[in-house]
Amino acid sequence: MTSLFETLAPRPLAEALRPERIEDVIGQKHLLAPDRPIGRMVASGRLSSMIFWGPPGTGKTTLARILAASSGMAFEQISAVMSGLPELKKALVKAQANRQQGQAKGMVLFVDEIHRWNRAQQDALLPYVDDGTVVLIGATTENPSFELNRALASRAQVMVLERLDTHDLSVLLERAEAHLGRQLPLDAQARAELLNMADGDGRYLLVMVEALSDLGTDTPVTSAQLHTLVQRKAHAGDKGSDIHHALLSAFQKSIRGSDVQAALYWLARLLKSGEPPRAILRRLMVMATEEVGLADPRAIEQAAACAAVFERIGEPEGLPALAQCVGYLATAIKSNAIYKAFYAAMDLAETQGSIMPPKHVINAPTALMKAQGFKDGYRYDHDFPHAFSGQQFFPDALSGPDRPELYRPNERGYERDILKRMAWWDQRRET
Repeated sequence: MTSLFETLAPRPLAEALRPERIEDVIGQKHLLAPDRPIGRMVASGRLSSMIFWGPPGTGKTTLARILAASSGMAFEQISAVMSGLPELKKALVKAQANRQQGQAKGMVLFVDEIHRWNRAQQDALLPYVDDGTVVLIGATTENPSFELNRALASRAQVMVLERLDTHDLSVLLERAEAHLGRQLPLDAQARAELLNMADGDGRYLLVMVEALSDLGTDTPVTSAQLHTLVQRKAHAGDKGSDIHHALLSAFQKSIRGSDVQAALYWLARLLKSGEPPRAILRRLMVMATEEVGLADPRAIEQAAACAAVFERIGEPEGLPALAQCVGYLATAIKSNAIYKAFYAAMDLAETQGSIMPPKHVINAPTALMKAQGFKDGYRYDHDFPHAFSGQQFFPDALSGPDRPELYRPNERGYERDILKRMAWWDQRRET
């Protein structure tokens, strides 16, 4: 029963504006249109278990409530952050009782932040999903492929919800103003900036609207003043989250793809999301060898120098050193040949076991070793023209015409010169 105090207490704007019909939901047309997955479910009146995967403020809870109501099913909501097995069992017992008593058409069990549950908690759901006691709708901001048990994930369709675009947020803002009975005191530029500050999160937009609605002034707020009244939504990118890994992936691929404009953008996004500059510098030094390699040997020098500059200067003045390194690596000629050669050598060493080097390359510091023939036949390369003797240095088992070719330079950048030298040496090397 709702108490008098609950009735009198003001409802948050996000709750007051929560849609009750599928056609009133803002955004997600790729799922909700009549010919799309959720639209077809609503039309048929039959729900299957599903996982809503998307950023905060995109309507996951709202959709779950609407789907339950439109299908004539009971609705039970629990939070994986606040609830464990005891709370889950209570909800399942309630679902069983409803089923036995013939109440409603079953129950939608909505589990918010479902990725927070461990394997045992997720497994506890399986028999109840299988026998139809509940239709599970889970909500998560993390990739279900990594965060959900395979058994549970196989029983639910994954519905990917997208962040709200500027048009969607503008519609939501107009609804909020209609509910409040007045327009917010914002000039045109501030209004556009407010939508930008929400960063695709409808709930956060409504939080800012509530704060601005209490100003009690009709004087238009400018864009500059707006930032003193409300705070921009924190950029997504917590370490370990999907968006964090997505930003890092986009950053490295932009550098690999020689797109300096995109690489600088993703650098800024990483910094805005709170990625430590030292972690970025570490990754840049890795990329200098993985992505550029010997096509431009100065890349690793540049990365090390930029890291040293940042360590010497610190923030914020040292941050442009990151941009300089990104610019150098993104515009450098690329080759991963030496990177691949290293791991090919590691694989070869693993498969060939403990083969001894040929005797002629092993020093003979003792009389016994000399008597055994160690160092016999070694040719000191500097005694030969071009400082090249042509001698073999692989173990005997790997020498000859089929000697391994681990490093294959590309015909670009500095590696073109390396390729010419290697070809010259290979023509004169003994087989």
